[in-house]
Amino acid sequence: MSNHLKFYINGQWVDPVKPATIDVVNPATEETFTKISAGSVADLDKAVAAARAAFPAFSRTSKAERVVLLKKIIAAYDKRAEDIAQAVSAEMGAPIAMARHSQAAAGKVHLESTLKALEAMEFEEQRGITRVVREGIGVVGLITPWNWPLNQIACKVGPAIAAGCTMILKPSEIAPITGIIFAEVMHEAGVPAGVFNLVNGDGPSVGAPMSAHPGIDMMSFTGSTRAGILVAKAAADTVKRVSQELGGKSPNLILPDADFEPAVKKGIYACFNNSGQSCNAPTRMLVPLDRHDEALVIAKAAAEKHKVGDPKSEETMLGPVVSEAQFKKIQGLIEAGIKEGATLVTGGTGRPDGLNRGYYVRPTVFGNVRNDMTIAREEIFGPVIAILPYKTEEEAIAIANDTVYGLSANVESKDIEHAARVARQIRAGQVKINYPAWDTFAPFGGYKQSGNGREYADWGIHDFLEVKAVIGYEPARAAE
Repeated sequence: MSNHLKFYINGQWVDPVKPATIDVVNPATEETFTKISAGSVADLDKAVAAARAAFPAFSRTSKAERVVLLKKIIAAYDKRAEDIAQAVSAEMGAPIAMARHSQAAAGKVHLESTLKALEAMEFEEQRGITRVVREGIGVVGLITPWNWPLNQIACKVGPAIAAGCTMILKPSEIAPITGIIFAEVMHEAGVPAGVFNLVNGDGPSVGAPMSAHPGIDMMSFTGSTRAGILVAKAAADTVKRVSQELGGKSPNLILPDADFEPAVKKGIYACFNNSGQSCNAPTRMLVPLDRHDEALVIAKAAAEKHKVGDPKSEETMLGPVVSEAQFKKIQGLIEAGIKEGATLVTGGTGRPDGLNRGYYVRPTVFGNVRNDMTIAREEIFGPVIAILPYKTEEEAIAIANDTVYGLSANVESKDIEHAARVARQIRAGQVKINYPAWDTFAPFGGYKQSGNGREYADWGIHDFLEVKAVIGYEPARAAE
């Protein structure tokens, strides 16, 4: 609790320049369980000054030194794993089992993947008379979301450290406690003063001035497309690099030659994971028209097996969604689906039976959805799936691509080559075939309004690097 009202700047926990607080609400109880300080431009200026002062020395550290530092960060993170799980469960309602095995674990996995990528990476190469050098871009601003807080913090901070950058992190004000614990991890690991800084606050007070700040060389943002546009506009005047991972409306093409029942069932589980609050959730399930009704039966049974309830219970599969605003948005979109004529297969508006408090959403399946319906166009970010029938493979691909988003997609087929041919025709940054294991070395990022840039492992490190050409330098000749 001692650091909830403080910021981490230049290696120290400090009070805000101007005292102001933001309530942090537990979505399972609808009650404030702690407060954080709300930052201002003055706090941001202090953090930027610290990061700029630290950059010259840190950017000149060797790869070996940064490898050692990442190992220390991972060791310190390990010690706080249970604290992180408890915090993410309280601040965003993740079921405690999921908080431990997915939410908290994701941060460690990203740090380990970044470490492995750094150990294998070469930062210089010779091309004729030119030495090509990759070096840290400078001071980076990191804005992370509430839905996978440690996942996104780790897959930005780790690569920034690996690249030799210094940074300022602004976690989501909705789920900020995990970010504070992460700052404690960085301090425990002995990260040099000024290399990592944390300033809490909301978008208008900290996020916007961070994006516009002339002392910040790059912005890495994960969040909604709407907010990402604001970040890009604010960054434009200083021509800083902007890397964005934004919204999604991911299709899941179940082809006629798929193992149908498992494919539909797994699609429901993939969509509802994290209470549907994942940007890459496969929220549009495309099924052959002649098997549409069969798909609804399978989907209904799978959805109704999802136990919604208290995140503290080990048996809970779905906790609440993160906030009152998110709850109301989801309710409105479910109402829109009903009003526009989609078939409500299960779920619907209101809380699940037996729950009269907390932002709990009924696991909801819609059938007979057209791709022009609101529930097929807008990112819902809740446990709601739209099932769309298609007549031909060509129509399925067209429906899959008929979206402003392009973050992720799924293809299901018994014939892996068939699935791969379809995958190549889908305009998305990732296409998963037959629900594969999570791959933290696969580039993650989107096409179209799902963003730009790529994260994870070496892909993430490259995003934080500038490329310099030293022309006329040939090491062999220089040694003569």
